[in-house]
Amino acid sequence: MATLAEVLRRCGAAYLREHRLSTPQAKAWRAICACRTESLGGQRLACATCGHSHWHYHSCRNRHCPQCGARAKDAWLQGRLAEVLDVPYAHLVFTLPHQLHSLYARQPRWVIDTLFAGVAQTLSEFAANARWMGTQGGQAAFSLVLHTWSQDLRQHLHLHAVMACGVLGKDGHWQIPIRKPDFLFPVRALSSVFRAKFMAALHALAQAAPNDTDPNLQPAGRKALYRHAWVVYAKTPLGGPAQVLNYLSRYTHRTAIGNERIKAITAADEVIFSVRAGAHGGKRRVRLDGQEFIRRFLLHILPSGSKRIRHYGVLANGCKRTQLASARQALGQPAPSKPALQAAQAFMARVAQIDIQRCPQCKTGQLRVVQVLAGLRRLPVHGEQSGLAGRPPIQARGPP
Repeated sequence: MATLAEVLRRCGAAYLREHRLSTPQAKAWRAICACRTESLGGQRLACATCGHSHWHYHSCRNRHCPQCGARAKDAWLQGRLAEVLDVPYAHLVFTLPHQLHSLYARQPRWVIDTLFAGVAQTLSEFAANARWMGTQGGQAAFSLVLHTWSQDLRQHLHLHAVMACGVLGKDGHWQIPIRKPDFLFPVRALSSVFRAKFMAALHALAQAAPNDTDPNLQPAGRKALYRHAWVVYAKTPLGGPAQVLNYLSRYTHRTAIGNERIKAITAADEVIFSVRAGAHGGKRRVRLDGQEFIRRFLLHILPSGSKRIRHYGVLANGCKRTQLASARQALGQPAPSKPALQAAQAFMARVAQIDIQRCPQCKTGQLRVVQVLAGLRRLPVHGEQSGLAGRPPIQARGPP
């Protein structure tokens, strides 16, 4: 099966002759190509029962690598067990107009931070409004996850919001939404307030940089953005804590494209990959020139240090310990929910699937490390020699 790393190796030289990489893009490129290869080092595992042995190379742990993330997702989900409340959850999606892509290309960190801030302020203000929650000044519990891609790898900036249906009131009681237990806010009202908050920040940026020529910072460009429909989409309510954890495990550490979606690389260096056929499911295949595929993938390499997952309200880092305890007490939920715990355990079992210490050949013997290969101190850029000849020697650990 074709992989993202193989696409970069086969089509990368032609792309790099015409394009320069940013520092985060170059770092991700090198890591993805080196992931689970001898460049990163590893161990030779051997079975004491049948004598079978194989090399296990290290992962790059880059957040944009489709081969990594399972263990990080596992650990992250384990940490969320105590944070899921035994109430229905809603899933909302906030999308930026595509006209802002030119500004994102030049100032990605500003756009990302402003998007998070605008959505967080909008949801917090609605949650604190007695019109929707029946209590004034209530505190919500929600997480935001940034995705920058569409199924065919085009730029599509949007935030997924997973929010508990209800708020922790100032009096310490949990207040459910007025309309229905699993309904939060009307999406048109959310869209209007979200747009106003982002546009206010954009206006301030334009005043701070009066000579900037980006269309979004010009009066005509901002007027066009006001007329544009800012999409807020509410998906089907997620139900209880088990469904929420199952959802989070799919969304939080997703990369722009997984290796399972890359079907082939043709002799003409075209990449064939699968996308959703439509809103009702199904799959279709897209064929792109290798250089165009790489260009689209690199659009989704985030600036260094930018957080894709952020938590607010009851879940905010500064007050999470005390506020979560108050919310659980108000709900009569003193310990992590049993359905949530069982869902997380089932997820972890799916991630593990096999006992990595068991011999894949005889199925009974246990594997142990018999040799260690040190990784390269510096990963080569595309086109350089790998440097394997100058490696530290393999250190023997003795026979299995």
